[in-house]
Amino acid sequence: MDDDKPARRRTSDLTTGPIPRTLLLFALPVLGSNVLQSLNGSINAVWVGRFLGEAALTATSNANLVLFLILGTVFGIGMAATILVAQSVGARDLSEARRIVGTSATFFFLVSVVFAICGWIWVDAILTGLSTPADALPLARSYLRIIFVAVPMMNLLSFVMTVLRGAGDSRTPSVFMALAVVLDVVLNPLLIRGVGPFPELGIAGSATATLIGQTVSVIAILIVLYARRHPLRLAGSDLALLKPDPALLRIIVSKGVPMGLQMIVISAAALTVMGIVNSYGSQVAAAYGIAAQLWTYIQMPALAIGAAVSSMAAQNVGAGRWDRIGKVAASGVGFNLVLTGALVALLFVFDRPVLSLFLTGDSTAIDIAAHINKVASWSFILFGITIVLFATVRATGAVMPPLIILIISVLIVRTGFAYSMRSVIGQEALWWSFPAGSITSLVLAAVYYRFGRWRTMHMIEGRPAAGEPPDTGLGVPRQRARLAPETPNG
Repeated sequence: MDDDKPARRRTSDLTTGPIPRTLLLFALPVLGSNVLQSLNGSINAVWVGRFLGEAALTATSNANLVLFLILGTVFGIGMAATILVAQSVGARDLSEARRIVGTSATFFFLVSVVFAICGWIWVDAILTGLSTPADALPLARSYLRIIFVAVPMMNLLSFVMTVLRGAGDSRTPSVFMALAVVLDVVLNPLLIRGVGPFPELGIAGSATATLIGQTVSVIAILIVLYARRHPLRLAGSDLALLKPDPALLRIIVSKGVPMGLQMIVISAAALTVMGIVNSYGSQVAAAYGIAAQLWTYIQMPALAIGAAVSSMAAQNVGAGRWDRIGKVAASGVGFNLVLTGALVALLFVFDRPVLSLFLTGDSTAIDIAAHINKVASWSFILFGITIVLFATVRATGAVMPPLIILIISVLIVRTGFAYSMRSVIGQEALWWSFPAGSITSLVLAAVYYRFGRWRTMHMIEGRPAAGEPPDTGLGVPRQRARLAPETPNG
């Protein structure tokens, strides 16, 4: 597509206008998508818990941790591509943005297929490694095998949505996430119980509903983007861009792998804690699974704001508008404190009515889950600030320091606390490990944000670093920008 001027009008400029208002308007559809995703998981957990019992709920909790690990593995590739797209859009270089989309889409999808195949083959080894309770193991196997089939479509949908956000469009992804969620929620009980013409699949029906919802949604969003002639779509001669460019792939992988490892570190810590939780039996595991469902809601504002901050900061980096970066981060931190703080307060007040949705009112698991929330939920306010600071610095290409911080705070401090303090305070060590990790991550992230060298970073040569004058024209020259080499400071 050569008509870049009309195309630019179909992308959103995040480099001008009032920062708090622009950031909030961009973050709200992202937040809506996160709400829908969390509602999807929670409603499905309600169906599974009510229809199939605690063992089935434990099975889905274990399987979802595995799924999060898989999604986290390819998350970094998608984020690297998104940041590069956002920088190119900010610099008004849409041909470069399409080149990034082509290389990263092919690589992203192929990696997803490999993970899906490997997961299907080694599902039993994965669940055994998690110490999945014996009564939940067959259910988790049935559920997870179908989820592995869904992984390529899930990852492709996630990739398309994140790239659109990098281009400044957060509304279109929210519409198609809604489509996936509605299909999943509606089909779940029908396929679990075998209502009407639908087969009775039990717990496999819940996974099948997810597969259908994700597949239909990704096909639909691609049809709409091509029908609208979106500037980042690949058509005609641009289809050749689907052949990976080695130089571009090198920078995507070198920046994407550390960001993906951040998710893997979080997943590894969660899997470690889940392994310890499982050792206390299905009741404690079910309680922890319910608490984790509620924590997804608590973290939604920070994740949405972090995604908005990352896209907005990256576009401003591409445009050389370093005067706006600090204000973007400050606005993100402020919104996180207000929104996440409000959700934590609501959870403290209404935890038991919400928990009773998942299991019967006389279940001991509800008492355990209520206690877990009181100990751990407030720490997500602190971790939300960390997410915003990480989103800001990685928009420049500084990806190693956040990874190191997470290794220290989440993998070493959190899991170390959970293991070492069990002999002293028992189960309480598991729940207090979350505040211990969140406090550590916030302190280290704040120190790096204030004193680190992230302002000297750039992912593509030709993009000005802090203190350098921006391009006096529309951005980088029309010829292909050269990729910046990897540097020791991340």
